[in-house]
Amino acid sequence: MTTATLLGGRYRLENVIGRGGMALVYLARDTELGSPVAVKILADNLAADPELRRRFLREAQLAGRLSHPNVVRVLGRGEQAGRPYIVLEHVAGRSVGEELARVGRLPPERVCELGAQAAAGLAAAHEQGLVHRDVKPHNLLLTAHDGVKVADFGIARASDGTQLTQVGTILGTTAYLAPEQAAGREAAAPADVYGLGVVLYELLTGRPPYEASSVAELVIARGSRDPAPPSELAPGIPPDVDSLVLRCLRPEPELRPTARDVELTLRSERDAPTRVAWPASERETTILRPSRGRRPVVVGGVVAAAAATVLAVALASGGSTPARTPPKVASIPQAATAAQAARNLSRWLRRNGR
Repeated sequence: MTTATLLGGRYRLENVIGRGGMALVYLARDTELGSPVAVKILADNLAADPELRRRFLREAQLAGRLSHPNVVRVLGRGEQAGRPYIVLEHVAGRSVGEELARVGRLPPERVCELGAQAAAGLAAAHEQGLVHRDVKPHNLLLTAHDGVKVADFGIARASDGTQLTQVGTILGTTAYLAPEQAAGREAAAPADVYGLGVVLYELLTGRPPYEASSVAELVIARGSRDPAPPSELAPGIPPDVDSLVLRCLRPEPELRPTARDVELTLRSERDAPTRVAWPASERETTILRPSRGRRPVVVGGVVAAAAATVLAVALASGGSTPARTPPKVASIPQAATAAQAARNLSRWLRRNGR
């Protein structure tokens, strides 16, 4: 196949945008709709193998079941000049892997947002009986609106018993392989959760929990030690996220959370109270976002300062306090930290009409 090839009388190839172990991925133009698409074409040296051809086209059939905003859509499939191809939604943007390489590691709140979306896409696949088996940062694509789409179900397996790989064959990228995959055993939905756990760990800390150049080294590393909690390698990681990542990395598949559990936990943490880190000598101040119609609950240094201010105003005015007047925060030790806490309180009061 060359650029300018017209597949199926409809899709004109433009340039190569990706290479994998089984296929080339082209940017192409749908000449009927005038829109860009991605076309995955089975590698020439593999196209003569009838089993690989069947597996490749079966991918399209499996992934075509999925219709979810966090999964790359399959738009069609076909064969030309003895080469099967799959037409996919084109996602204009970089992968999470490219983002990670650019910045080193991501803030916990962004990891929660990206991870929740990836988990939602995997949960949708699992509920349709599909297992991805190769979850890694480069298979998570960032959309123009900062969304995430899971890509490349090229080594997927249907839970209806359709086995797309020979028994004992190890597929997947080494660092993200679940222990059961590294041992050559059947990979089910928990294997995807393990891979996602490795991705989350790497996004939070800038490195995978285990670094190895081969499956053998990976097995030895996992057998010799547990991974360090992400919070030991990077500051500011919430305890619930720390715990979730370590549970995803449990060697026992049955002890890992489901992809849906991962999604819900990360969304909950993303929407959790805003935390202001105080110096070691001070208590952490947390401003809790109340439910609609409830007043804020403020704990730590800010509430003491606010209370002192309100009391001073009351004494000066003969015991009465102005109605619904936002309290001014009195001076607090560690002025820079107190100022940040006061700004957080002020922003909350403005958002809630206080």
